[in-house]
Amino acid sequence: MKKKVLVSVSDKNGIVDFCKKLVELNFEVISTGGTAKTLQKSGIPVIEIDAYTGFPEMLDGRVKTLHPKIHAGILAMREKRDHLDVLANHGIPLIDMVVVNLYPFKETIKNPEVILENAIEQIDIGGPTMIRAAAKNYKDVSVVTDPSDYDNIINILKENGEIPIEFKYKLAAKVFKHTADYDGAIAQFLSQRDYKNNITQWPETISYQFSLQQQLRYGENPHQNAAFYAENNASQFSLAHAKQYQGKELSFNNIVDTEAAYRLIAEFKEKPTLAFIKHTNPCGIATGETISDAFYKAKEVDPVSAFGGIVASNKEIDLQTAEGIKEMFLEVVIAPKYTQEALELLSSKKNLRVLEMPLPEQHTDYDIKRVEGGVLLQEWDEDLFDNEKLKTVSKREPTEDEKEALYLAWKIVKHVKSNAVVFANKDRALGIGAGQMSRVDSVKIAVEKSNFDLKGAVLASDAFFPFRDNIDEAHKVGIIAVIQPGGSIRDQEVIDAVDEYDMSMIFTGMRHFKH
Repeated sequence: MKKKVLVSVSDKNGIVDFCKKLVELNFEVISTGGTAKTLQKSGIPVIEIDAYTGFPEMLDGRVKTLHPKIHAGILAMREKRDHLDVLANHGIPLIDMVVVNLYPFKETIKNPEVILENAIEQIDIGGPTMIRAAAKNYKDVSVVTDPSDYDNIINILKENGEIPIEFKYKLAAKVFKHTADYDGAIAQFLSQRDYKNNITQWPETISYQFSLQQQLRYGENPHQNAAFYAENNASQFSLAHAKQYQGKELSFNNIVDTEAAYRLIAEFKEKPTLAFIKHTNPCGIATGETISDAFYKAKEVDPVSAFGGIVASNKEIDLQTAEGIKEMFLEVVIAPKYTQEALELLSSKKNLRVLEMPLPEQHTDYDIKRVEGGVLLQEWDEDLFDNEKLKTVSKREPTEDEKEALYLAWKIVKHVKSNAVVFANKDRALGIGAGQMSRVDSVKIAVEKSNFDLKGAVLASDAFFPFRDNIDEAHKVGIIAVIQPGGSIRDQEVIDAVDEYDMSMIFTGMRHFKH
């Protein structure tokens, strides 16, 4: 006797070939609406759902599969004689496989102009009901929601004649991950607006789903177990989709540091720019005429700290840059592209992790930080300045060269752990002070870490100066221009110090704490 498969898919990729092979394996296909038409056009024999149930599809397709002949055929337990007797008494055949994927709700709401009514119509009712029923009865019914499983299922059926229970279980578990993600997206979308489609910034409910991508050797420290979970439907601009050419699996700290490195380098769109990152802080960053020029400039900033760090580039890594990388001990290099010669050279460093990923673009979601018992949500720190508040507050206007250096320093300091201070010129960082409890200590550390004559350099501070002592320390080493948010009750004291030393200073009106 032929087995029955119920097919109703929104994503029709691969469905024709899959159903052809199922028919060859003695399956009878029951199908709905557009799926049935697609299969019939390809010459596949199909029993249409209305002919099967004896009821027409109705309410503009809202009701198609919500019928006892469907759900009893799916939910009947083969090991229970009374279940089978009920089906026999009512003339209901068993359904052995359910192949369903859901209306494209998440794809629909990606359009920022989507109206509520259109989104509502993409909320699937029959689909989730069928796959949940089949998943609940996984011992007797195979449920397929992912087109990537089609080939594997056909191969298993050809080899074994039936799908083993352990694989049915995996398919069933995938269903509930799928529906949880689907319902979570609906809940979040609806709770972020009212019935008139007026949008609020903060939804009443947030729902994210993550899938295990890899188990890690350990976490931040060897005594901590850890794993990397990738967000379902993560964008291509995420480490979850980075292409790894070589090297060991990324560690917990590699992932955290590489994310920080690539977010920093993404600030620099035009000029070739390369950065060294250590413990999420930049320890060298420079722009150049070529990416190899930027590499050697960045390396000079703090070559000791760069040891064992991460390298991030905003341009293709060429052979000359790869030669420089090969001479160093580094954990990870990440770039949007590599020349073939560069990849071949780097392949000699077997433990170096070489990653390729497009430069990140603007975020579309929230920055989330986990705390015990909850999460903190905030907008991502995307902007550099408050353009309406950007102004020179010193008597002396910065020169064009100073402005170029100040803006470069400001891009860098945004990605340094607070309290953060960066010394720079037009094409590179010259000294970086990170993560200190006192801002003046960050200034002193930036001086101490610098390998350069700082006379004529500029300074960026991620938050306001609480006292003039920061300016006094900067002046001692020759700093001539400053960029900072402003906003201290002692701003005038700081401005007076800048004017006393004939320095220039810009207030940005925007702070960039990074905790």
